[in-house]
Amino acid sequence: MREDLNASELVIYDEIVPARAPWMYDVLAGQTLEIIDLEGNQAVDFLMYVTADDAERYSAQDTIAAQGNIFLRAGSTLLSNEGRPMMVIATTTVEYHDTIGGACSCESNTLRYGHHTKSQHACVDNFLDANARAGRNKRDMVSNINWFMNVPVEADGALGIVDGISAPGLSVTLKALMDVTVVVSNCPQINNPCNGFNPTPVRMVIRA
Repeated sequence: MREDLNASELVIYDEIVPARAPWMYDVLAGQTLEIIDLEGNQAVDFLMYVTADDAERYSAQDTIAAQGNIFLRAGSTLLSNEGRPMMVIATTTVEYHDTIGGACSCESNTLRYGHHTKSQHACVDNFLDANARAGRNKRDMVSNINWFMNVPVEADGALGIVDGISAPGLSVTLKALMDVTVVVSNCPQINNPCNGFNPTPVRMVIRA
């Protein structure tokens, strides 16, 4: 462990997650997780589970309903399917984050972009890879958060996936309100602008 010169808290974990890669880690109650967009315009797909009982996990529906907004901003509390607070956004240098864009998959790529994309690696693959290490499978996947991703909603309800609103070095910091297992896909999508058509690494920093 080392003391981060830029923070008063003790850094207990600091890792670069490569472009297109999965990541999983247990974040204890009271700890913070900072996700840093190193090169800008990189979407980070995010799931979490209660460490003690992963039948309880992040719920987009409960979170959206409780805050009355589909976007996540500083102060937003992330709720479980039991309605309990799991994490809260302590700070963010990006104005808002997406809750409804979902995770790319081989199937959705094929539907949206053509059969030639079916073999491309996708976020669902990353989630399955990471979750398999903990005995979870496709049935344990729920609607995810997309940090840094820009999914505007038009007046008629139409969704778009457009250039992100992040930039190099911008970040979001989450404080754990209970012990949670965080699962991330550093999005490999190359068929739409969510990663600027060029997936890049992100940095994960956990502080006590």
